Amino acid sequence: MQNSSYPPEKLHHGGRLRAAAKRYERPLEDWIDLSTGINPNGWPVNDIPAAVWQRLPEEDDELIEVARRYYGAPSLLPIAGSQAAIQALPRLRDSSRVSILSPSYAEHTYAWQHANHAVKTVTPEQINDALPDTDVLVIINPNNPTGAVFSVKQLLDWHTQLANRGGWLIVDEAFMDVTPEQSITSYTARPGLIVLRSLGKFFGLAGARVGFVCANETILAQLDVVLGPWPISTASRWVAIQALQDTVWQEQTRLNLAKQSERLLSVLSKHDLTPDGGCAFFQWVNTPHAAAIHENLASHGILTRLFKTPQSLRFGLPGAGVEWRQLDKALTETDDTKP
Repeated sequence: MQNSSYPPEKLHHGGRLRAAAKRYERPLEDWIDLSTGINPNGWPVNDIPAAVWQRLPEEDDELIEVARRYYGAPSLLPIAGSQAAIQALPRLRDSSRVSILSPSYAEHTYAWQHANHAVKTVTPEQINDALPDTDVLVIINPNNPTGAVFSVKQLLDWHTQLANRGGWLIVDEAFMDVTPEQSITSYTARPGLIVLRSLGKFFGLAGARVGFVCANETILAQLDVVLGPWPISTASRWVAIQALQDTVWQEQTRLNLAKQSERLLSVLSKHDLTPDGGCAFFQWVNTPHAAAIHENLASHGILTRLFKTPQSLRFGLPGAGVEWRQLDKALTETDDTKP
């Protein structure tokens, strides 16, 4: 049963650019947003036909089939971004013992706690010991913000242990698109294995709010009832169908993101901010000076993602060449003000 006070307070994440512009008294257009981990050179949306705006969403369009091919999933459910599933999945189980990877995307812990489940956070090293007392294990792979990656073999082993007693393994693969060979979507016909995917990061279509839950038909049917009709707009469905079929763009973008991430690692390392982790979409710097660096960069119009536990910064990828130069310049000036 869901807590009647849910949600007591909204969590804040990256991308709150208007709030930053107001706080630092800097015009919105003067900012470089590195706080989200979203591909800054996303899929180019073409003109959407006028008729698309005049029709209600139709669930029997091509979206499910196109998405199944792209993700290699036996069955899936389109949703309004993976956030919708994060909030709804805890409602499909009675009170459970839930272990959630830490540090990681905070919404997972938030949702399970406020649906009255017993939640504990675990580091990667603690998972094996925690598993016997766990009904639901939540993993982010690659992890956000550390970039840590779990092997397919390891994930399937954990799933088997959980499924043998009716448990679930939930894997959030929001940052997986550059390394599809590491995904476990193809195994999601297995009971209790749930994978979340999204068009927000790789395709750069965060504003479309399109995501997918890959799981067996029983879980998908339950989730469909909870979410209700028309979770995704007709226009967003249309854009998603086009983007998921654009294999040429996808292949080139995988190469580009990997190169840009290496470039970002090099830039940060040059300024004594050698990343402690990362993936194709971001670099993560664990430092006790994270708050001061965050503030200094913000004073130069560059927004990063600040974490308090552990004290760290996540840097997304700059977009155009001028943004790379501005980041390098701001880091140079920040070097002189580090504690």
